[in-house]
Amino acid sequence: MDGLWALLNSQPILTLFLVICLGYALGEVVVAGFSLLGTGAITLVLMAGLNIAPPIGAGLFTGALVNTAALDAVVTRAGSDLPVVGYAVAYLFGVFGPILWIYLLIQALKPQLSQAKRRSVQGTEVLVTQASVVGQPLSALTSRLPPEVQVVAVRQNGHNYLPRGSFRLNSGDELLLEGEGVALSQARQLVGPETAVRSIVDMRDLEDVTVYISRSEVIGRRLGELNLAETLNCVVISVLRGDSDHYPHPGLVLEAGDQLHLAAEAGHGDAVQAYFGNSARSITEVSYLALGLGMVLGVLFGLIPLPLPRLGSFSFGAAGGAMVVSLLLGWRKRLGPLNWVMPPSANLTLRNFGLTLFLAVAGLRSAATFFITVQDTGLLLFGAGMAITITTVLLATLLSLTLFRLRFDQMMGVVAGVTGNPAILAYASKTVPTNQPELGYAMVFPTSTIIKIVVAQGILALAGR
Repeated sequence: MDGLWALLNSQPILTLFLVICLGYALGEVVVAGFSLLGTGAITLVLMAGLNIAPPIGAGLFTGALVNTAALDAVVTRAGSDLPVVGYAVAYLFGVFGPILWIYLLIQALKPQLSQAKRRSVQGTEVLVTQASVVGQPLSALTSRLPPEVQVVAVRQNGHNYLPRGSFRLNSGDELLLEGEGVALSQARQLVGPETAVRSIVDMRDLEDVTVYISRSEVIGRRLGELNLAETLNCVVISVLRGDSDHYPHPGLVLEAGDQLHLAAEAGHGDAVQAYFGNSARSITEVSYLALGLGMVLGVLFGLIPLPLPRLGSFSFGAAGGAMVVSLLLGWRKRLGPLNWVMPPSANLTLRNFGLTLFLAVAGLRSAATFFITVQDTGLLLFGAGMAITITTVLLATLLSLTLFRLRFDQMMGVVAGVTGNPAILAYASKTVPTNQPELGYAMVFPTSTIIKIVVAQGILALAGR
């Protein structure tokens, strides 16, 4: 055993990845159907009542709510690794507690949730009969259509044509429209009745093309900017992103790895593929220039001290700063030649790997202090962490179902977002047949992360640290 410790002590890289390996192995252990994947006022009360040191108390807060960005900011402010001790003690129940709560709620309430249907693009063929449309250029019609509806093709005199704005419509022409629900009904009222014969769906006279978006000049651009019918002799029928189809409306921002289904004029298929890149590798590729620049901007922003009324100041830290800047850049999508849109698979891989490295290194650095503290306090810190997690989960559930009247599956996502761990969201998503947990998570996670960063540093400030 001494030889093993000596080996690990002399080989830090080996030790780091051994910790990662063992940690993930533990995370896959299933107990009674649960996967063990790995509020400020309550924390202050517990610190005062249980005589918990401020750095450890702030770490308890970040661990109970599973927020590494807040932990990073607290470690920087405290100037020691003590917050990591509190984080490590509270982290386990911070992940397991919300999962247990979701399980118990489902067993007790047995909510009836409908099976989620994959949204698919709907096509409707209509006859041009309305006098306000006959004899007019197609651009006059498209300007009046709901933004959710697109003209995919025009059939005139037995031939299919791309929907160019200058194309003049005649009575009896057929239009292939895409959209859904009320928007399609409004479009039919503008144009004419739905046809009984499907004569355009086979895309006769047009070439059927499927491509991946991988060309950097296209990624991050809005579909309407490309004016494809006029410049590339094609039109987008649908955009497959992940597991869902998106309607190709003008405001849709194209992302790397999107799979486009297009109709192109005969002989233009190769040009269309070359324009979009058509490389499946784009699903995993990352622009390291954009990533590096974004990280630099995020770290610099995280260093800026911001005023905290009556408590001095706070900073977001490297992780928090990167998150805030990434939100802004993700909203912009593209800036000049730089694309700020990262393929989902690459995003997930980098996120999980970065989180794993951070936690492994932090754990190795604080291991000795962790065991000494646990020996001295026993279950005291663990119980304090449980209290913080339970209070937060109960409040999130109560407010979601009563004050905001969210659906049960949306509430599950809110609980996962407030408590902050993707593992909780993964469990919630597996237990219901809808995508609403992801929606609830997305609604609250960025805001809750920023609040936790501020509150965690506020705890240190109020405690005089």
